[in-house]
Amino acid sequence: MKRLQAYKYELQPNGEQQRCMRRFAGSCRFVFNKALALQKANHEAGNKFIGYVAMAKHLTAWRNSSETGWLSDAPVHPLQHALKDLERAYRNFFAKRANFPRFKKKGMIDSFRYPDSKQFKIDAGNSRVFLPKLGWLRYRNSRDILGTPKNITVSSNGGKWFVSIQTEREEAEPIHPATSSVGVDVGIARFATLSDGTVFEPINSFKKQQARLARYQRAMSRKTKFSNNWKKAKAKVTKLHQKIGNIRRDYLHKTTTTISQNHAMVCIEDLQVRNMSKSAAGSTEAPGRNVKAKSGLNKSILDQGWFEFRRQLEYKQAWRGGLVVAVNPRNTSRTCPCCAHVSAENRQTQASFTCVECGFEENADLVGAINILAAGHAVLACGGTVLSDRPAKQEPAEATTQELALV
Repeated sequence: MKRLQAYKYELQPNGEQQRCMRRFAGSCRFVFNKALALQKANHEAGNKFIGYVAMAKHLTAWRNSSETGWLSDAPVHPLQHALKDLERAYRNFFAKRANFPRFKKKGMIDSFRYPDSKQFKIDAGNSRVFLPKLGWLRYRNSRDILGTPKNITVSSNGGKWFVSIQTEREEAEPIHPATSSVGVDVGIARFATLSDGTVFEPINSFKKQQARLARYQRAMSRKTKFSNNWKKAKAKVTKLHQKIGNIRRDYLHKTTTTISQNHAMVCIEDLQVRNMSKSAAGSTEAPGRNVKAKSGLNKSILDQGWFEFRRQLEYKQAWRGGLVVAVNPRNTSRTCPCCAHVSAENRQTQASFTCVECGFEENADLVGAINILAAGHAVLACGGTVLSDRPAKQEPAEATTQELALV
């Protein structure tokens, strides 16, 4: 089995290297936006889509032009990869996997990639990596790199620079050490309830920091934009956003690793998180109802990171030789596991389940997990979709705290 895995480390660049990395990321962003503008103008003129090969000729012209000659200061391979990113974005749009490509904004996911292993060197023994036009950069070597390095991505987040090294290695087809199967019901009051009775409480990283975040944002709004004090206030907001995201990701990794290690088959609901967390505001002609309550529910849903939870479960189960089975979520919390009676009256409160037919009583989340497990067995027995190696959807892996703050 071919296994792709990325190892992310914090870089420790000097001042000159930081300035160069900001310029390189800006150059890649400029090339992406200029190519996107050219594609739009070309489409409006009624011409065919410009492929990567033809677009690469435009890049050469831009690098040799007197107006944009500063692009030649950046390494050419990351600039070419920015064009490939745009072409991939268009393919995803044409295949209805993503929205139409948008222009990139400064400060939002500043990054650049060296797509070929011939373009960089890794000296793990001395905790350093060599990148073209940057030289040797030290990084915090927190774990060993396994496999053959294929590409390197340099990115900025919260004022720090990181390097992500993607590797490839061959492994024997895994056989999961466990033999049990489990159903998982995700929620808000309880982050995850397993059909065997195990409960994972929510971490609520955004909710716990929401008051502090609002205070920092109010302080930033009172500063003159782009002044030194405004930049300091913005740095505090960014640092808190990063902390909230780190807490959520850490908890999700620990939870999914525990579940994946102990169960060979994991059954989950096929939830459409993006649709569930849509705003209820409506429009001026047709205003929504209970907008404030729905806004709070949306924040709670996004704060749990359900989509990222599912994504991590799928690749960890695939690495261990297990299965992830996605089932239809309809009536999983309204069906009695004893008599199979389906009624909305079975669940009159959020936490309590009482069957109006046979009188069975249990926690509603546990009942949902039991029904999800039964539905998963039915999918395997009668046919259906087993999502252990499914293609990744073009959906945000997890909500950022900026998105939560705007819900």
